[in-house]
Amino acid sequence: MKLNTYQKVALSTVAATIFLIFVGGLVRASGAGLGCPDWPKCFGMWMPPISPAELPNNYDLSEFNVFKTWTEYVNRLIGVIIGLLITVTFALSFRYRKDKPKVLYSSATAFVLVLVQGWLGGQVVLTGLREWLITLHMLLAMLIMVTLIYGVFRASVDELRITLPNQKRQWLLVMVAILFFCSFIQIGLGTQVREAIDVLKNMTVSPPRDTWISEVGVVDNIHRSFSWLVLIAGGGILYISRWWVTDAPRIRKIGLIIFGLILLQIVTGIGLYYLGLPPVYQVVHLTGIAFLVAFEFLFLLLVLHADEVPVEG
Repeated sequence: MKLNTYQKVALSTVAATIFLIFVGGLVRASGAGLGCPDWPKCFGMWMPPISPAELPNNYDLSEFNVFKTWTEYVNRLIGVIIGLLITVTFALSFRYRKDKPKVLYSSATAFVLVLVQGWLGGQVVLTGLREWLITLHMLLAMLIMVTLIYGVFRASVDELRITLPNQKRQWLLVMVAILFFCSFIQIGLGTQVREAIDVLKNMTVSPPRDTWISEVGVVDNIHRSFSWLVLIAGGGILYISRWWVTDAPRIRKIGLIIFGLILLQIVTGIGLYYLGLPPVYQVVHLTGIAFLVAFEFLFLLLVLHADEVPVEG
């Protein structure tokens, strides 16, 4: 499919948003959230220092770690780039205001959300990494991502339209709706686990890292048990899309990707629990859920807007 300028910029913004979630995972895993203790500047400077000797006099040397500072600074730079990309996306969406107004509305929504996200990022730093603000910050990034995906889909709906038999379309709609719902429940439970771990980590006398998850308690037990529902729903989508739907290769391919991402989430979740929260597993787990939500939402849009065939064959 040949993409126009709006579609290219919007898709680039979706990719950049997922990359930002990945970098956000690096920030969390490395403990670099306060690598820049102020906002919007970093140690009072627009370009952060690379050595303690460059710190302004009013900052404590113990606050400075060059790796953490630049990890957080890169995180902020990517956020600024995404803000600019979304602004361009919003401007380009005006070409659709008459024939496809939903493209304009979704792009405008993403523009407003990214302004809120920028402000919220500052509040996360200024409040010393308040747990619930970190959660809100991550969820808002997910919302921006799906809003942009919706805009790209609406701009490309004629090229992406598929045909499905009625019965199979209904089954796929039910299964992907269940999966989408279960995935967001899992995200909510996962954020509760993370917030509980943050409390343990920030205690005056913190317990050993490899005991953090075991000390979270019932929330983590529910989170791990609920993954079975996600796996079953994903398996249902894989079965229907691979063995029932033989004439929609795009659906079959995305169904396989979704199931693969669910398996990745389960494997990394097991690793986080039994291996003492390895940082690389944290990053992969967070990035994986972003990809999973993106493909689930695209799958849902494709099935929801599919043309129906009254009689199979």
